[in-house]
Amino acid sequence: MRRVRSVSPMAVAAAVFLLVLTISFRASARSTSASIDVRTAAQSSAADAGNFTGPGSCSAVACHGSIRPVAGSRILQTEYSTWVSQDRHARATDVLSNAVSVRMGRILGIGRPDQAQKCLACHSLDAPEAQRARNFTTEGVSCEACHGPATGWLGYHVTKDAKHDESVRRGMYDTKDLVKRTDKCLTCHLGTSEKWVDHEMIAAGHPDLVFDLEAFSSAMPRHWRESPDADAFRLVRTFAVGQLVHLRSSLDRVARRLKGPVWPEYAELDCFACHHSLTRAEDSWRQAEGYEQRPRPGNPPLNVSRWVTARHVLETLDPQAATELDAIMPKLVIEASRLRTKEDDVVAFANQARAIVDRGVARAVASTPTAEATSRMLRAIFADAAGIAGRGERAAEQAAMAVETLSSALARARGQDPAAMKTTFAELFQQFESPSAFDPRRFVAAMKKVEGATRQAYGLMTHGSCWLMAPGLKTRPTAQCAERRSLVRLHDRRAYAGSTRNTCAAPAASRTYSPSFKSSRAQRYR
Repeated sequence: MRRVRSVSPMAVAAAVFLLVLTISFRASARSTSASIDVRTAAQSSAADAGNFTGPGSCSAVACHGSIRPVAGSRILQTEYSTWVSQDRHARATDVLSNAVSVRMGRILGIGRPDQAQKCLACHSLDAPEAQRARNFTTEGVSCEACHGPATGWLGYHVTKDAKHDESVRRGMYDTKDLVKRTDKCLTCHLGTSEKWVDHEMIAAGHPDLVFDLEAFSSAMPRHWRESPDADAFRLVRTFAVGQLVHLRSSLDRVARRLKGPVWPEYAELDCFACHHSLTRAEDSWRQAEGYEQRPRPGNPPLNVSRWVTARHVLETLDPQAATELDAIMPKLVIEASRLRTKEDDVVAFANQARAIVDRGVARAVASTPTAEATSRMLRAIFADAAGIAGRGERAAEQAAMAVETLSSALARARGQDPAAMKTTFAELFQQFESPSAFDPRRFVAAMKKVEGATRQAYGLMTHGSCWLMAPGLKTRPTAQCAERRSLVRLHDRRAYAGSTRNTCAAPAASRTYSPSFKSSRAQRYR
């Protein structure tokens, strides 16, 4: 048996001291320039309101560089310290110098990744030269990458009576707006017309892009204050908005790439429809499932992982919109999966779907989530587990992160510590450790275990209101609570006629039981 060495208290104390010393040194080294930047920003004119200062302007101990939260302050004042010592965004540029990145640069013919604009666009504070203030410094994906160029609002936002709306008017990016927050994250976690991850980059070694606003946000080291009386279901609203904005942006990306120089762009397709181990025909789940969502066997299908969960969110928010989306998406999927695509048709389908999702985004923003609505979304995802699994590993992973988030909301609403279901969720996320070996049968079995544990813990309310309380939607009496269900698997394009099934039984008995909500993807992020 391998002997584990004990760590002396002195060694621990020394390590803590070195960490504090490092942060303090970096902060104090910038404190002078930070003070200059603050004074300069307070006097800045409209001409330089869009300039970037870099993280140094935030690092002073009196600003955001404190080692511990400051009592009586409206903010923690540890934001910079938390970011630089715990957040992987701070080390995003460092990643470009590791062996895998260097090899990627060689394969792509771009030279050193840490000097290549293709990489720095997302792995740094990518500020144009013309918008860099005199004391600009860069290290990783820092404050202004999310909060916007600071010279217009930096001085104002430290004043005693500063208001968020006025800071936004002066140029701060409004991350309190859930749609804008999601859009900001997606500029790198999905891509734009200026920066993207394509099949060439993935082939060279870059990971495929997967994102979930709430799951990824919950994994970030907190550099903001959480309201002690915040509604437990607030994160469900964040989840719903994130799902629908993500789907909307992915539809935009498909339409944009179809008009680009290369199609099919394989990064838009399901990676593991091609990249998987070949088995005997009698052991192949793909052949057992068939290829009804494709124009012909052998064609790689469109990656619809952003749709399979978002459709259940939309079904809860706006059933009519969900029905319309279910009618148009199979057409988009089939046409986009053709090797000789009718580009105008796909763009038209994508634009139609986008307009429908837009309505859902507006509903999500205006909604006030409830326990019943959260339960409804969970039940729908559990019921659709086989159909989601048939869409592949990426779709299944999105669904697993969604189940994690929604279960977390139910746990918090009951005041429970989200820890008791840790083992159950760990088994679920093990299904994604080897994506090319993903087996939907094992995923469905793991989802059933999570469903059973969740029903025991929370009952998955099936009575009372089945809706998120959005304007224009009213609660329905228990006797009229009907849940639209898909009769066959999601990938079967004949499934979209829909049906109803009464699910208004009394909730099951519950006991203290709460999940651990850190997905495998989120753990890797952290």
